[in-house]
Amino acid sequence: MSFKHKKKILIYAHYYYPDVASTGQILTELAEGMSDVFDVTVICVVPSYTGKVADKYKTRKYYNENVNGVKVVRIRVPEFKKDNKKSRIKNILSYFFNAILVTKKVGRADYVYAISQPPVLGGLLGVWGKKRKKAKFIYNIQDFNPEQTMAVNYSKNKLLLSFLMRLDKYSCKKADKVIVVGRDMVKTLEKRFDGQKMPEYACINNWINEGETCPLARDDSRVVEFKKRYGLEDKFVIMYSGNIGLYYDLENLMSVIRKFSEQNNCTKDGREVAFAFVGEGSMLEELKKYKQKNNLESVVFIPYQDKKDLVYSLNAGDVHWVVNAKGIKGVSVPSKCYGVMAVGKPVLGVLEQGSEARMLIEHTGCGLCCEPCDYDSVLENIRWFVDNAESERMLEMGRCGREYLVKNLTRDISIQKYIDEILNC
Repeated sequence: MSFKHKKKILIYAHYYYPDVASTGQILTELAEGMSDVFDVTVICVVPSYTGKVADKYKTRKYYNENVNGVKVVRIRVPEFKKDNKKSRIKNILSYFFNAILVTKKVGRADYVYAISQPPVLGGLLGVWGKKRKKAKFIYNIQDFNPEQTMAVNYSKNKLLLSFLMRLDKYSCKKADKVIVVGRDMVKTLEKRFDGQKMPEYACINNWINEGETCPLARDDSRVVEFKKRYGLEDKFVIMYSGNIGLYYDLENLMSVIRKFSEQNNCTKDGREVAFAFVGEGSMLEELKKYKQKNNLESVVFIPYQDKKDLVYSLNAGDVHWVVNAKGIKGVSVPSKCYGVMAVGKPVLGVLEQGSEARMLIEHTGCGLCCEPCDYDSVLENIRWFVDNAESERMLEMGRCGREYLVKNLTRDISIQKYIDEILNC
């Protein structure tokens, strides 16, 4: 299709390549994957997911770039600290109001696509874009808010939460199509509109690039180098890779790790067990303090890995946590599950019955799951993996996850579903 005859789509992405946020990575691949069909423009922040802004993005208010055939408008935002609410709010509002202004400057659009990031405001950007461009509006809900905030008691201001709920419900009503990323999230959307007319919706799973993120041999030089760099050589590694944030009950899981370490910290072949946390987030400093206070030498903290290096870090784990705090079912789907399946590693799931990730794990047999807050079962499952290190059943779990993902959850499959749903608006 010639460029001038392509339909134009404007995407409010918040984070975008090279930022390491999972939604940023998903939207980068989506935008590039749709660029053969659509003329794509993305409005996002300058790379700043860690809170820091590189010097080259500090001189102007806006930056226009072309990234792999996608027009990208980057907005300079203030730096922030993940554990400082005021600085985060200032950062988010700067993106929100500047994105409204930039919308006027990017030309016409046939479709406007927004995600639920920043919470609630992402949907409102979509509503604004729809009105301004007289376009069809697709609202992709990666996380339901304020439900996510309510689930972890991040705010107890009922008036504020009720107001935010009305705002995001309004965004859903104005959308020509709502797309959620899990079957359990469909039920949450239905609950919002109980007794009222539902917006048109679709459910499309997130994904990971199964070609780039794949199983590697244990003795792969880059995997070996990664393990050496962080002191994981000759150890049985139980890894958590992703956002170290509020929605994962990680501080209580640290207490389970402490209990395990006090009882037995070796596999049957004598390898020490290491618990590796890869990433950053608002809870990172709390976890580091807990480690220091309890002298947990088995716990290792590792910085976020560049996307190109993710395959090596994921392959360095023998087992991977996929966890959510209680109450997150139907609100959010941990995308890290797809990365674990892609590298053929078994899953240590702490997830509610009926949640999308748990249904996927149990359907494929790619891991063991228990309920959030059932810390005795978490400990029991850790022990099972340690006692069965390198067993055929454990290795089969990893193979089952990879095989299912390659057949059913590839990037191309999901992106084509998005293209079809958008064109059918």
